[in-house]
Amino acid sequence: MFVDKVILTLRAGSGGDGVVAWRREKFIPKGGPAGGDGGKGGTITLQADPQIVSLEDFRNRRIIAARNGMPGSSSTKKGRNGEDLLLKVPCGTFVKDALTGETLFDLTTPLSTLVICQGGKGGRGNFRFRSPTHQAPNVCEEGTPGESKEIELELKLIADVGLIGIPNAGKSSLMSQLTPLEVKIGAYPFTTLFPNLSYIQFEDQSRILVADIPGIIEGAHEDKGLGLAFLKHIERTSVLVYVIDISGIEERDPLGDFEILRSELSSYDPALMDKPSIIVLNKIDVEGSRAHIKRFRKKFSSYPIFEISALEKKGLKPLVEKLRSVVAQEKLAQAEPVVEELPVQ
Repeated sequence: MFVDKVILTLRAGSGGDGVVAWRREKFIPKGGPAGGDGGKGGTITLQADPQIVSLEDFRNRRIIAARNGMPGSSSTKKGRNGEDLLLKVPCGTFVKDALTGETLFDLTTPLSTLVICQGGKGGRGNFRFRSPTHQAPNVCEEGTPGESKEIELELKLIADVGLIGIPNAGKSSLMSQLTPLEVKIGAYPFTTLFPNLSYIQFEDQSRILVADIPGIIEGAHEDKGLGLAFLKHIERTSVLVYVIDISGIEERDPLGDFEILRSELSSYDPALMDKPSIIVLNKIDVEGSRAHIKRFRKKFSSYPIFEISALEKKGLKPLVEKLRSVVAQEKLAQAEPVVEELPVQ
């Protein structure tokens, strides 16, 4: 099950208490303080893991607590530290304060970490309080409590390519042909109820990460259909691929479908219009599609357009080559350092 938002209560472990103890051994009549320190409480850390694509692991874990440190003991023995917790989340996870809505961190870089709740410190035993003028201290410290926070984790997928289309345009069929992912396919709308994430792998072992976004309908930016729940996953996609059902069946106009998609994305976030875009005209195997293709190419000639049949695996190779080229250009552009011009003095 795909989960992209959860609210968690996190509790780091409290530090163990220091103790008051005395050294009592044969042939050592005076003894002395020997109380050990308490162990520190377990810390909770979040880590971005590129192998994880959903927050599903936290769906039934709403309260997560690290272990407390153990108290000290005699003979100046320190208590055992509480075990730290490492919680792995998908890359692209926003960490927010659940009470204020403030964004605390954005885990976008693979293996980046955030210490979200610090464990408490262990208290000092009476051995720590000895001094030349105070040789028999009868005092110790309690451990400090660990931090506790209520946070919201919200995922926005990071992908090289995002497949966008109205319901039943053939995105899932295309996804199943381009990637090794087995996608649910059906001849009815909203077959895809959550984003699918997989990759296209090339002979040199390089990969393009592809996200199949659930169907977008008119009014999606107003939360109609699956609406805002999945439009947000387009924000971090490098290249947008509009999958258009060019067959014109069910009395739909392919040109109108494309304009609806553009309008919904623009209404949700105008910055999406600046992303590189490719149009894929799917279902060219259906009789009568040629007339729609001619109309479409005439009106939207400024876009790169590819004609395919995902069902019959036609036209996929040129599309994949184009995707590889555009994604490589985007990665190169993002890697280039920004040079600031200094004012002439």
